[in-house]
Amino acid sequence: MTITMKKMPDKPSDKLYAKPLKEIRQFTFDDKVAEVFPDMLKRSIPGYTTILAMISDLAERFGQANSYCYDLGCSLGAASLAMAQGLRSENTQIIAIDNSSAMIERCRKTINQCELSIPIELYCRDLASVRIQQASMVVLNFTLQFIPLEQRQSVIENIFEGMLPGGILLISEKIEFEDEHHQQLMTELYHNFKRANGYSELEVAQKRAALEKVLQPETINVHKQRLSSAGFTSVDIWFQCFTFASFIAIKSG
Repeated sequence: MTITMKKMPDKPSDKLYAKPLKEIRQFTFDDKVAEVFPDMLKRSIPGYTTILAMISDLAERFGQANSYCYDLGCSLGAASLAMAQGLRSENTQIIAIDNSSAMIERCRKTINQCELSIPIELYCRDLASVRIQQASMVVLNFTLQFIPLEQRQSVIENIFEGMLPGGILLISEKIEFEDEHHQQLMTELYHNFKRANGYSELEVAQKRAALEKVLQPETINVHKQRLSSAGFTSVDIWFQCFTFASFIAIKSG
């Protein structure tokens, strides 16, 4: 399906951490972040557009008739629109959920600008309270890393229980490495990536400080073990760059 959109104004540039801050507050998905989020993602996450393209391809391949596709932590709806672009199955609905009202509000405006044949329902809720049902595809695109560590296993188990046989889960995350030297190297390369995209040393440092207690990355092995423990029989990485990776987990038929 081709998605057409009305002419939208240019997206503001991310300048949230461009000036020295007296107090670096904990990062939150408020209205200021929502306003510059497209630029922030583009300049901060290597391979982001590639991941969205794969979400579209996977939706075409795994979307089942009479099922739901979930975008958990949907932010501005990029993954939802990617799924809508790829889905071909009949009577399929996308459910997009985020606990940030600022993100949901802007997401709704974006979706209303699109001509869609696949309905997208938006909900402002805590993911831990959402019951997944009749799901052929679930996407957690840089979402799990913001959920408290003690809740992550139950979130994944809830997803597994609500998925149809043959359903697919895609999880994209910032990761950490068990080897200290490799962690340092990948972090330095990632910071070089951000500098190449126009972020200053000050912006890199202040953003990192703001995210320190909010975004909690885990190792590849921890992610794989959690998915396997939940019941997924096919688990692996399809994309990795620096400190970012995207996993695919399939529920056996």
